[in-house]
Order: sequence, then C-alpha cells, then structure tokens
Amino acid sequence: MIRSVVIWVFIGVIHTLIWVMVEVFVSVFSHNGRKVHFYCVVPWSKIILWATSVRVEIDGLDRIHKDKPYIYIPNHLSFFDIFALLAYLAVDFKFIFKEEIMRVPILGWAIRKAGYISIARSSPAKARRTFRQALDMIKNGTSLVIFAEGTRSKDGNLQPLKRGAFQLAMSSGSPIVPVAITGSNKIMPKGSFKVRKGSIIIQLGRPISTTNYNSKTMRDLIEKVTGCLRKMLEEENRSSPSRIS
Repeated sequence: MIRSVVIWVFIGVIHTLIWVMVEVFVSVFSHNGRKVHFYCVVPWSKIILWATSVRVEIDGLDRIHKDKPYIYIPNHLSFFDIFALLAYLAVDFKFIFKEEIMRVPILGWAIRKAGYISIARSSPAKARRTFRQALDMIKNGTSLVIFAEGTRSKDGNLQPLKRGAFQLAMSSGSPIVPVAITGSNKIMPKGSFKVRKGSIIIQLGRPISTTNYNSKTMRDLIEKVTGCLRKMLEEENRSSPSRIS
C-alpha cells in the first residue's frame, strides 16, 4: 500500500505538474495537439509505466498504415490501458473520454490541451457537438481511440459494445481496428488504487472496413468487431499467461 501511495503522489502531483508546464509551452506551437501528444503525453505515459515497473508489448502495428486515420476500439480493463496505449500506439490519435475525466483537476486541463475530446452522455446536444468534432478530426487525418464498452470491465470479460463508436466509423468511412488488451487488470483492477508490477499485452487486429455498412446493418458490424476482439482475447489469454505476472 505504501508503494501505491508513493506512486500516486509521483504520478498525480509531481510528475504530472512538471509535464503540464512543458505542455503549456509546447501547446503554443501545436494548434491541433499533435506536438503535445508526441512530445508531452507520450513521454509522460512512458515514465509512468517505467516508474510503476509495468512492461508493455504491442503486436500488429504492421497491420496498419500509420498515416491513415482509423477508429481503434480496445477492450477496457484498467486505468493503465490509457497509459499503455498513449505510450506504445505510435500513431497520431485522440481519445474520446467520458466527461467526468475532464473534470479531474490539472489532468482534465492537460487532456484538453492535447486535443482529446469528451462526450456528455446526459446531454444529446453536447453529444452531437462531440460527434461533429470527432468527424472533423478524422477528416483531418487524426485517428480516434474509443473504449466502446463505456466503462472498465470488473471481471475481465468483454462487455457489450455501444453504438456510438460504430456510428462515427460509418459516418466517416474510417476502418475499425479491434485492439485486445490483456494483463492491465492485474496491475490495477477497477475499483482499486493499488498498483502492482506486471506486463500489458496489446494486440492490434486487422482493420475492418465500414464502407458497406449502414444503420440497418450496424448490428452486423458490431458483432463482427465483438467477435474479433473475443477471439484475440481468448488467444492471448491462452498463449501468454507466463508473460503476464
């Protein structure tokens, strides 16, 4: 427990405050948040993973074109999923977060400066603005990462994927990349602030075209992505228990 307290003081106060100051400077030269993402947020995340003794392996980057916009849909097990993706998904992307995260002092301000966007589920008008903002980002070549389950899984099993990410993918014509994450729930499961050492495995699936889907066939697209994620998670859990401590 003492280790976890020290870690959160380092992450939440000292380390984050230092990088927020760097971010203020970099943001002057970054109108779309790209420089902030690569020069501030990525190293911020890598240092957090190093300080917590969390190793990350990522496979499947050869399946994507780094300059092409995609919508990445990962499963969600832990807050450390965010750090791992920021540090090792080496493309220009933005998260779509729940609005509550934007209200966290310091962190919320830094997230906005990096160009990430939030969605207010309680306000249809705000949700529509977020949708248009996300479409503009994709048209400008920026990928999006969306936790389509909506919240972290308590038991590690994949939860039903919500429709919003798929509506955005179909409207933009962007392919969907399923992303299977394993191991992060053992590092910091939902509902716990205790941080353990360990490994996170990120597996990128093959991009799934969305151009032949519409509102009537959206369910088929959701089922296809869900099936890909479940298959990758099952294969990873079978093949890598020795890599995940």
